[in-house]
Amino acid sequence: MDFSHIVSEDKIKRAIKDGDFQNLPGMGKPLPKDDAAHLPESLRMGYRILKNAGMAEDEGALKKELMTIDHLIEKCYDEKEREQLIRKKSEKQLLLDKLVDKKGMFSKPASAFYKNKVYDRLGRNRPSSS
Repeated sequence: MDFSHIVSEDKIKRAIKDGDFQNLPGMGKPLPKDDAAHLPESLRMGYRILKNAGMAEDEGALKKELMTIDHLIEKCYDEKEREQLIRKKSEKQLLLDKLVDKKGMFSKPASAFYKNKVYDRLGRNRPSSS
């Protein structure tokens, strides 16, 4: 054991003895369920990093769905089905845009710098409020 470990343990023991940990919120209740419990151990840290960075599961799922729809549109030969896919893509894109706006993804100066590059890369029209 190193010195800092010994000091930390001593402070914790003293706090327990003094009753500093009594009547804390949630005392005696089970811990909340881990929202990453369904993931393999090797992926949990990455998931938590993405979640803490504001990359919600919904956003990732929408992006994945948009890519799938794009692929289906490329391979679709039936005009009626193609129109339905394009309509579905527009709906999903609107949902994603709402989610991004809600988070204020491009509101910070560092990310706003790349905003136009991102929209160009995605092949989308730039929003009027740049």
